[in-house]
Amino acid sequence: MSSEPDSTGPARNDPTVTILMAVYNGGAHLAEQLDSLAAQTHGNWRLVASDDGSADNSRSVLDAFAADHDVETVDGPRAGASENFMSLLRRVGAASDGDPGWLAFADQDDIWLEDKLARSVTALAGIDPDTPALFCSRSWIADADAKPLRPSPPRPRPLGFRNALVQNVVAGNTIVVTPAAARLLCAAAAEAGPVVIHDWWVYQVMSGAGAVLIHDDTPTLHYRQHGANEIGANDSARERARRIGMILNGRYRAWNETNIAALRRSSARLLPENRERLERFAEMRRAALPLRLWKLGRLHLYRQSTMSTVALWVAALLHRL
Repeated sequence: MSSEPDSTGPARNDPTVTILMAVYNGGAHLAEQLDSLAAQTHGNWRLVASDDGSADNSRSVLDAFAADHDVETVDGPRAGASENFMSLLRRVGAASDGDPGWLAFADQDDIWLEDKLARSVTALAGIDPDTPALFCSRSWIADADAKPLRPSPPRPRPLGFRNALVQNVVAGNTIVVTPAAARLLCAAAAEAGPVVIHDWWVYQVMSGAGAVLIHDDTPTLHYRQHGANEIGANDSARERARRIGMILNGRYRAWNETNIAALRRSSARLLPENRERLERFAEMRRAALPLRLWKLGRLHLYRQSTMSTVALWVAALLHRL
């Protein structure tokens, strides 16, 4: 299909992007994030913000911004950030009969670089419109005042389902998806049940379904680090050690149980080879040694660094996978 714009309607490179933002007591930094949305060079966007019962001035900040911008503020489910994002997917899917158009995720306390949306849409614009596609990128790790300190870690290995099963490397605050991907995600969100982290679930569903996955090595936002971060950066030696500790203490095993259950509810949306890979992963986790290690080797799963891949094998050895 030609990528030339239709002269009777909006150009393909200037689509309306619906930005989904989960909000909870974010008033301290929310106005700066909203200002960065207003400054986007790709100006064709709308914001749907889900306020999860904030006790601060978040709602009034959103209302003030809505006076001059296309903003819809709704009440969240009050069940944490991931469920708030999942509820947004279900909401926009239902409101649009499952066809919400382009979607982006936004955190309440970042600062987007002015070309974030434009860069994302440009990267995705040439892909066949019937093929689900996702854009994500690195970010600038920033201090509490949003001063950039360093770029987030690179992704040296390819994005794909064999990585997504055991690691999340798609930063939710950088995600933009095409209409075909948005349709997939909204439909899957309606059946997913509990998820560990919404962006990890997005990565697993999209890669499992065979979507095009684009990771841009150029940062597109300032990822503010402060005491109230829901997740936080994962780029320091201390933080990486903490994450690996989660693999070894059993928490990672519980996460995998949740992920497998959510993916099984959407198994019909996965490529046949990835449905089989999911079931082989679930079977491997239940197997006794040494069969468990042999099955893990046959799956060819991987994480992005040598250290975390070694931790994956140790977790399997200790039955913590």
